[in-house]
Amino acid sequence: MKNLAVSRRYAKALLLIGKEDGQAELYRAQLGEFSKLISQNKQLEQAFTNPLYDTEGRKRVLLAVIELLDLSKIVKAFLLLLFDKGRIGLLDSINDFYQKLADEFKGVALASLVSATELSSEAIEKIRESLSKVTGKEVKLEVKQDPELIGGVVTRIGDLVLDGSVRTQLLNMRESLKRGESV
Repeated sequence: MKNLAVSRRYAKALLLIGKEDGQAELYRAQLGEFSKLISQNKQLEQAFTNPLYDTEGRKRVLLAVIELLDLSKIVKAFLLLLFDKGRIGLLDSINDFYQKLADEFKGVALASLVSATELSSEAIEKIRESLSKVTGKEVKLEVKQDPELIGGVVTRIGDLVLDGSVRTQLLNMRESLKRGESV
């Protein structure tokens, strides 16, 4: 829990700098690229985080990777700060928070759509447009399948859950019948 709070704090700090200098999207891309590289290469992650390797050697590896990726001065300084404070192991979590905060800053809402079967791209786009109208924000839609739904869709956007699944409708009908209500 503490690490999540720390990760969020670092992500907010970088976003504040990005807001001030107008480079929030550049920092998003560079931080995402660096985080992806590290998460895909466990040996590289170990080179940064394993205390069995000497600190100077780990820092040289970090600087070499930063130079190869040609990262901005701010992102370079940010990554070196994470390393110096012993927080480079939280990079994946920091990146996740940064991506979410940057979306909020841009007025983009993240939503999930779970359906029983695969939906056509037209149906997904219509749902995304409807959610955009309801929220007044651009919506990024993450689509998943769950055959247990039987049919219909469940949409989550922030704290709002729109459950139009057949499974939930059947459960509600069952509860109504148990209470003796007419359906």
